[in-house]
Amino acid sequence: MTDAHLNLIDGNWLPGDHLTENRNPSDLSDLIGHYAAATVEDVDRAARAAQAALPAWQARGPLARADLLDRIARRIDAEAESIGHMLAREEGKILSEAIAEVRRAAQIFRFYGGEALRIAGDAIASVRPGVDIEVTREPLGVVGLITPWNFPAAIPAWKVAPALAFGNAVLLKPADLVPGTAHLLARIIHEQGCPAGIFNLLMGPGSVVGRALVDHPLVSAISFTGSVATGRAIARGAAEGMKKLQLEMGGKNPMVVLDDADLEIAVAACLNGAFFSTGQRCTASSRLIVQAGIHDAFVTRLAEAMQALRVGPALDPSSQIGPVVSPAQLRGNLDYVALAAAEGCEVVGGSLADGPTEGFFQRPALFLKARNTMRVASEEIFGPCAAVIRVEDFDEALAVANDSDYGLSAGICTGSLRHARAFRHRVRAGMVMVNLPTAGVDFHVPFGGTRGSSHGSREQGRQAVEFYTTVKTSYSFGG
Repeated sequence: MTDAHLNLIDGNWLPGDHLTENRNPSDLSDLIGHYAAATVEDVDRAARAAQAALPAWQARGPLARADLLDRIARRIDAEAESIGHMLAREEGKILSEAIAEVRRAAQIFRFYGGEALRIAGDAIASVRPGVDIEVTREPLGVVGLITPWNFPAAIPAWKVAPALAFGNAVLLKPADLVPGTAHLLARIIHEQGCPAGIFNLLMGPGSVVGRALVDHPLVSAISFTGSVATGRAIARGAAEGMKKLQLEMGGKNPMVVLDDADLEIAVAACLNGAFFSTGQRCTASSRLIVQAGIHDAFVTRLAEAMQALRVGPALDPSSQIGPVVSPAQLRGNLDYVALAAAEGCEVVGGSLADGPTEGFFQRPALFLKARNTMRVASEEIFGPCAAVIRVEDFDEALAVANDSDYGLSAGICTGSLRHARAFRHRVRAGMVMVNLPTAGVDFHVPFGGTRGSSHGSREQGRQAVEFYTTVKTSYSFGG
């Protein structure tokens, strides 16, 4: 087939054992292309090539890595619109958001180009005379990176860029639903001079490629973003192989709205956090915890704003929300809408939406009169659905916010400095937003959560060095 897109292994574009279709969730008649599915043998070939390429790569030093990442960033920026077009076609994110995500990927590569030159160590005085101690950081070696479908440019970037910056070799497995964006990024990395074997793209199902990465003895570490169930399975496999592990596994993020909140700010923050990107963000505001005094006015305003959002094809400039990514995800969303009604919620929206083409279009939904014990208020839906929970005061709001198996992002809308400060200190979450959406973080700061949301050291920012390097303590005696 002329539209076959191949895996990148040891600097060569190679076929797998079969091709999979990539279709546009906005328009099922739009066949984006066929993408090669890698085999267990392909993973082995890539891992061996990566291991063999490491000594020369590390010997080139940090400036060569910094220059490479800078070239990659500039090329991504130059192609942002075309890559964003691919991202919107295959994932369903509206075009403006897709292009912005690609530009963020460029920013991430540029940031880690600088970090490659800032790998710090320590000189520590020994308790023994004449002995010097140095504490340095060294690369892990070959790392396996498994990325999700909801941010097919940004999340691969924030894993690949630090891995390369700190001297590792990469085996990247993108989500099976969105191989096209990863393939374009891989082409750029390859064409900008990444040495053969140092970056490898292995497309295909997680049950084959992901499992092979976790099981391979040459892979020193696994960084995974995806579901809790898959993350736990990876953790078991990684423990068996004694691999370093980093997991990001989602959230059921609370947004507290207090009586003293600015209503306009609160509605805008919740509209963005709950429904933009079709609600397909692990940081989405899926629990809106609203104090009684502002509850009715807030619900009225938010419902009006939500129902006015234009659901449509990702490439239509008038669309504000694109399609759900897949039929399976759409079925799951609709099942939760039905469950919300069965659990006693008043459901606003949430039905299928007509589109000009055949696609997976769903209207956003509010689940009113929800309780935190309901499944729709405790399980991650990963769609444009938000449960509204009424509370009496700040203490109850904080208790409800913390009553979750997750702990990724949390927000509060308030005009009270006292309540904002108390929330920041007492909420159990890795990221806290005050008068801002729970979704949306800068590219140069740590990302991650607590409890069931995350495991291991933080992603992004300077903290990424904690995962992608290991510490060596060296002693020397000068006489």
